[in-house]
Amino acid sequence: MFEIRWHGRGGQGSFTGAKLLGEAAAIFDKRYAQAFPSFGPERRGAPVLGFNRISDVPVTDRSELKACDVIVFLDDTLWSEAYLSDLKEDAVVLMNTTSSVNDPRIKTIDATGMAIDIIKRPIGNTAMLGFLAALKPEIVSYKACEDAVASSLKPSLAQMNIELLKAAFDYGKEYK
Repeated sequence: MFEIRWHGRGGQGSFTGAKLLGEAAAIFDKRYAQAFPSFGPERRGAPVLGFNRISDVPVTDRSELKACDVIVFLDDTLWSEAYLSDLKEDAVVLMNTTSSVNDPRIKTIDATGMAIDIIKRPIGNTAMLGFLAALKPEIVSYKACEDAVASSLKPSLAQMNIELLKAAFDYGKEYK
């Protein structure tokens, strides 16, 4: 089973990213998946968590994730080195940042910059999904992610987000 945790702030799309990943895995890759959020009563700007479990067998555990295969950070100000203890062996952190990082477990991408260029909004969740598909294809296929974006978003938003997904996926393939 693969366990993915998304960290973001309200309005950045961390739960939408988790939901798209769950739909991609379950509907289009024909696996079992969960996607669920954790947040308080606050609104925009407050920390939000999204969670995924993806497996080839039914997933019954609904608790928060502690040992993760991937931790996604939509906002690098939420990062703390303490999160490294939450990683399984061979796991990675995917971080939306313009800063460089000297830890091989941390993979960086300027998802916000890509989003501003392509969809004209600073919401990098779709870029992070494409980056994840490139670096961890054993979790989800790019095609499934593209299909999930196409089926889940309004047509006016879907095409731009597919372009963003592809740009981040291509960046991730070169990143390896």
